[in-house]
Amino acid sequence: MATDAMPRFPDGFLWGVSTSAHQIEGAADLREPSVWDAFTAEPGRVGDGSTAAVACDHYHRYREDVALLAGLGVDAYRFSVSWPRVNSPGGLDFYDRLVDELCAAGVRPVPTLFHWDLPAGLDWRERDTASRFARYVSVVAERLGDRVGTWITLNEPAEHTLLGHALGVHAPGRKLLFDALPVAHHQLLAHGLAVRALRAAGARDIGIANSHGPVWPASNEPADREAADFYDVLLNRLFADPLLLGRYPEGVGELMPGGDADLAVIAEPLDWYGVNYYAPARVGAPRDTESGTGGVRIPAGLPFSLREIEGRPLTDFGWPVVPEGLTELLTGMADRYGDRLPPVMITENGCSYEGLDDQERIAFLDAHVRALHRALEAGVDVRGYFVWSLLDNFEWAEGYARRFGLVHVDFATQARTPKASYRWLRDLLRAQR
Repeated sequence: MATDAMPRFPDGFLWGVSTSAHQIEGAADLREPSVWDAFTAEPGRVGDGSTAAVACDHYHRYREDVALLAGLGVDAYRFSVSWPRVNSPGGLDFYDRLVDELCAAGVRPVPTLFHWDLPAGLDWRERDTASRFARYVSVVAERLGDRVGTWITLNEPAEHTLLGHALGVHAPGRKLLFDALPVAHHQLLAHGLAVRALRAAGARDIGIANSHGPVWPASNEPADREAADFYDVLLNRLFADPLLLGRYPEGVGELMPGGDADLAVIAEPLDWYGVNYYAPARVGAPRDTESGTGGVRIPAGLPFSLREIEGRPLTDFGWPVVPEGLTELLTGMADRYGDRLPPVMITENGCSYEGLDDQERIAFLDAHVRALHRALEAGVDVRGYFVWSLLDNFEWAEGYARRFGLVHVDFATQARTPKASYRWLRDLLRAQR
């Protein structure tokens, strides 16, 4: 871990932590079911056979968790609103209480309106789901908008499309491969409609949380470079170009179900652009066998294969630790999109490690915060940084086997214990003020 002083960030830089509803709330009996409830009920879907029915029981313990946020000293808390809970009687009352508690603690509430927990019975393959989402957003904004100023529409539509609809390893478990492209389009359309709904409700600080990472070719051979370019389009530009440029990458638009009218909605102006960063991808030419890293397996027969990034330490999830990839990503996005790129916020960055004395996590966060500062020095307009995550939680198809939290959760007793990384971040934030 670096021991020299952390460089200063600009005044007003927003420091926060992130969570999501399905991963921490529990209280599944007090909301409608989601696609994740159906998915985890199927044997073999989740690595440890668990569900998120209780998770961190945040629904009942939110006051304790807000006290942890206050003790940490963050400016903001990024959580997600559960669409299935809002659909349930009294469901919005929980978010009323949570937002009130955050405001009383001096922590800015930053809700994400969709973080993968689609209500059961809805389907992103259907265009109408985007319109339904906008109506739900209007309901939430009307209820919470007097206290919430900063909003996030969607979280990681790329992963929700790829893992949930193309490869089938996340809910709803479909293996559509490239037939999943309409799912991407309908989520982006839902985002644009949500921006319009939020603007109509008076919102003035709206972003999205998109996952991005540099894509490195496995070699300089033409076949590897072509495969890497294709993967970059699929995971990066497919979700950024329509938002920022108002068009899909070349060769993609004709595969999508909408036309120019949809793109005009998708490209509604944003106040800032959220980036979730974990690691780069190394990509090579197709192989005859499946490939993959860090829990994601790519079947044979696709126009690319995933390769290991060698010579780097790995997190417990098997993801390579590449902090300079964050600098490369941000400066590359600034070069690609120019003045079409709004101010940026890092809406997720974190790692999975075991133990309370989590020095590996401290080293990871320290290196990535420094890499972020180097992007600032290079001229990228970055306004905030959110650590994933406040709590150990239900890590989707991994169940409770991966721990991303600054706070350890004993899932048998629900006892919360701040880790060494919690104290490290607390001290960092004090030094920045």
